[in-house]
Amino acid sequence: PMGWNSWNTFEVNINEDLVKKTADIIVSSGLKDAGYEYIVLDDGWMVKDHRDKNGDLIPDPVKFPHGMKALIDYVHSKGLKFGLYNCAGTQTCAGYPGTRGYEYQDARFYANLGIDFLKYDWCNTNGINATEAYTTMSKALKAAGKPIVFSICEWGDNQPWDWATPVGNLWRISGDIYPCFDCEYKHEEGNWSSWGVLRILEMRKDIRKFSGPDHWNDFDMMEVGNEMTTIEDRSHFAMWCMLASPLIAGNDFRKMKPETLAILTNKNLIAVNQDKLGIQGFKLTVEDGVEVWVKPLSDGAWAVTFLNRTELPKTINFDWKKHPIKDADFGFDADFAKNTYQLQDLWKNKSAGSTKKNFTAAIIAHDVIT
Repeated sequence: PMGWNSWNTFEVNINEDLVKKTADIIVSSGLKDAGYEYIVLDDGWMVKDHRDKNGDLIPDPVKFPHGMKALIDYVHSKGLKFGLYNCAGTQTCAGYPGTRGYEYQDARFYANLGIDFLKYDWCNTNGINATEAYTTMSKALKAAGKPIVFSICEWGDNQPWDWATPVGNLWRISGDIYPCFDCEYKHEEGNWSSWGVLRILEMRKDIRKFSGPDHWNDFDMMEVGNEMTTIEDRSHFAMWCMLASPLIAGNDFRKMKPETLAILTNKNLIAVNQDKLGIQGFKLTVEDGVEVWVKPLSDGAWAVTFLNRTELPKTINFDWKKHPIKDADFGFDADFAKNTYQLQDLWKNKSAGSTKKNFTAAIIAHDVIT
């Protein structure tokens, strides 16, 4: 999936006007043409303390004065799709009504509204078995009769890659992302942390074999355009594309800089992310703090990203012949001593020679070459 989610920038401060303007900008800016199609309202869209007399959730009438159905119809009229958020526990993470005990009722409610995507969180779930809770909601969505993408958000705590392929379409592998390149942000309230881009990149080992078409490892919503530098945003976006992670933007489109839009709509990088083979990339080697990541593509090509994790500029001198690729999980390989590949710089959209010669380039701190 590709789209936008409200949480990273707005948390619970969401409303009808924000959604409509976001939908308008997705269409007018070229984001829709680039593949972004889901608008997902995260936590905070409902009345906080109760359900209605029938037990249904109540969209907040102050935030959404024309009702949720009218808003969803507006988004659909733009050729986009719409998603909502809830939680497997008794309350959502922000203290709104959770779905525990209301799974089938809430699934019918969502289907009647016409939503296309459900993000399902994991707060306030003491004593609940994750596999059972997500399986119950999955069955409830299917019973409701409308196709709805099911986004499992239990932060990787219960190893969803082991059990979630028949249950959902994507599953988070980490706690919440934070708009920094390499940090841990410890929250004062509660014993939990949010994580910078590189921390999430390194958080799980040996799970790429579980990811593929319709069952994705989800490295969380993007922070492109939020508090990092443009260079760091480029690297963040490139690595999410290499990882075949869902591309869900989390910035304020109404205040978006041209360079942010250019990153989010880079067709070459998006093609790597959306490649129909659907295989997650992996780290091939590290030399002097510069990591080399590779991803097999459906046409026999490979995507390759050089990532400078360090605080210093580096010089790349990569001998292709000394670094044959062997994908142990999926069986793909590339022997550069036997076969020559043409190189295309996906950011500059121009030829970069071939694998007959060493690849040489200067790369500044935190940047990527793909």
